[in-house]
Amino acid sequence: MRMDALEAALAIAGLAVVSVATRGFFVLPRRSLPLPERLRQGLRYAPIGALLAVLLPELLTLDGQFIRTWQDPRLAGAAAALAWLHWRREMLGTIVAGTSVMLLCRLVLGW
Repeated sequence: MRMDALEAALAIAGLAVVSVATRGFFVLPRRSLPLPERLRQGLRYAPIGALLAVLLPELLTLDGQFIRTWQDPRLAGAAAALAWLHWRREMLGTIVAGTSVMLLCRLVLGW
């Protein structure tokens, strides 16, 4: 089923309105919206919670099942990345350390 030019224009306009309405909600008011202190404190943990929600299933499962051995290159890479991050507080080094250890475990140890 093909969409003609009018339908495409209406779809684009509708998506633009929805995007501005949802993303502009925090920008459009002239004054800041009051937030309760408990909510403000809870929102401080939202980024780390979202990151863990994405990373942990990828790190701890394989084909939908929990990994059954510690000899997984992802675990070694994650440990190396966390160690580098704790030591240097540097993002590029963290990525390089984790990826390097994971690659070494795959190529040298055959994990």
